[in-house]
Amino acid sequence: MQIFEQLLSALPGSISQGLIWGIMAIGVYLTYRILDVADLTVDGSFATGGAVAVMLILNGWNLWLAMLMAFLAGLLAGAVTGLLHTFMGIPPILAGILTQLSLYSINLKIMGKANQSINVNQTDLLVSLRWVKEWAFHNPIITVGLVTLLLIGVLYWFFGTEMGCSIRATGINQNMSRAQGINTGLNKVLGIMLSNGLVAFSGAFLAQYQGFADVKMGQGAIVIGLAAVIIGEALFGKIFKNFALKLLSVALGSIIYYIVIQAVITLGFDANLLKLLSAAIVAIFLAIPYWKRQYTESHMRRSKGGHKNA
Repeated sequence: MQIFEQLLSALPGSISQGLIWGIMAIGVYLTYRILDVADLTVDGSFATGGAVAVMLILNGWNLWLAMLMAFLAGLLAGAVTGLLHTFMGIPPILAGILTQLSLYSINLKIMGKANQSINVNQTDLLVSLRWVKEWAFHNPIITVGLVTLLLIGVLYWFFGTEMGCSIRATGINQNMSRAQGINTGLNKVLGIMLSNGLVAFSGAFLAQYQGFADVKMGQGAIVIGLAAVIIGEALFGKIFKNFALKLLSVALGSIIYYIVIQAVITLGFDANLLKLLSAAIVAIFLAIPYWKRQYTESHMRRSKGGHKNA
């Protein structure tokens, strides 16, 4: 009973973190599912968003303007990765690693040191861990939840436009898209830019929520993003067919991921092994479709063999 009470008490915080990381996971979904690219830039651009937002807020910028600049910084990071891949011919995974490595130094220059703190008592913030149990408009669940729904609506509209459809077509069949006169290189760059813009925007939210930005705050972000995407698809894939609902399932997958992580910690799991747990979750969910396919094929072979013997 005590463990259940602890978990219930920590639930608002888990949902808040899940929503914040859910925006990042939506960005990962755009590259992983739409462009069919595993972009490792996100580990760096996530921290870039947090660093840019915190430094601008500390210098007196408007909160939403600081968030916009964080989004633009993410766009630039994505543009670098996209150009390394399309213009220089570097494989997308390696291009992401190169950008991620570069962003570590850039984030240090932005903040002037490895981390910068921001105090909610001295600075106006959009979200904060201290407000997580206050059921008011500034509660992170309400604020980030509304922003997430707005972003899903905008993305749903954008990917219904001619440009958005061409980006989706590029991810589905690049050769056919090119044959139809679509500039696949440009679409890849735009897709990776939009993805990292959302990732940086998420990082800006998390930096405010936890009260600091750190150069390593995005470490392992790609694993968390993939976990959210895969969990969301596994649980809601058969009922969420609409594109907007698929994006929503990713955000819900992120929330479920953090609730599970919190439950595991409450049960006494070693917190130092959380990255290992995250990797295991992603590996298992990635393997499930393959196992299903293997089982179906072996079952069909056995059935055919039985018919021949008969």
